[in-house]
Amino acid sequence: MRIRATVGAVTGALALSALAVPAAQAAGAAHGKADASDVVQAVHQAASGRSTFTGTAPAADEPYPLDVTFSGVKVNNGKPIVVGTTNKVTVPVTYSVTHPADLDLNADDVWMDVVIYRGAFGDPAGKELIGDNWPTCAAVSTTVASCKGTIDIYPRDELSNTDATGWKAGGYIIDWNGQDPFSDDIDITKVGYAEQAGLATTKLQRYSKLTVNASPEPVKKGRTITVTGKLSRANWDTNKYAGYTGQPVKLQFRKKGSSTYTTLKTIKTSSTGTLKTTVKASADGYFRYSFAGTSTTPAVNAAGDFVDVK
Repeated sequence: MRIRATVGAVTGALALSALAVPAAQAAGAAHGKADASDVVQAVHQAASGRSTFTGTAPAADEPYPLDVTFSGVKVNNGKPIVVGTTNKVTVPVTYSVTHPADLDLNADDVWMDVVIYRGAFGDPAGKELIGDNWPTCAAVSTTVASCKGTIDIYPRDELSNTDATGWKAGGYIIDWNGQDPFSDDIDITKVGYAEQAGLATTKLQRYSKLTVNASPEPVKKGRTITVTGKLSRANWDTNKYAGYTGQPVKLQFRKKGSSTYTTLKTIKTSSTGTLKTTVKASADGYFRYSFAGTSTTPAVNAAGDFVDVK
């Protein structure tokens, strides 16, 4: 589980020493982001959880402020993030970082990331989703970098249905200045830190499915055609798909040889998400159901089902 873990409201070197890992795990200069999550949270707590940490003198047991700002943050190219029940979903995150000329964003002892969160940024009571890997940055000038990373979402481990809502993006940067972040002998006053909340917004949605079946086929002109189907969506509480109840869905028809669907009627899904209605057979063509979507669930069209009218 890669959601940012929570820790108590502790500060300074005590927070970092409490998060020390076994020597075998800490060996080497590089650490995965999952290993780093608790340490990042501890630094946030040590910095008193200020929404901005630039330009404010720290206390004796706090990290010092870094003059770093994030801008132009875009999550998933500005589109909602649609997630099913089991498959990992990876979406891009792009942004710019303005920083001092002597701060190397790609250095091993500099940790930086943009995450998405619910609640307050860095609040242990909230929730954050991160990427599997650290972002990469390319210099635009001596003080501006263009960066790109990902948000990697594992619905089975990380999501519940209440997460189908709006999220915000927040960024942080930590300069360890050559210190081992997993050591129990950290001088917190030599650690640089900055964070920014509310950099962008995004939305998580529950993946939707829609089916259709028109019968009988073939059918004589003027006879009744019964069109059934089902609208379902991902349930992140059960990791299964379940019917989406009480939703308006359009029955549409596309005549053979045409590229345009015309709406015949609108009906609502049943208590189990099923659909059923009847129409008169008039010409060869394709029937489909079309759902316009909601704030929590994306729009979806069923594949057209062809009916041969004799």
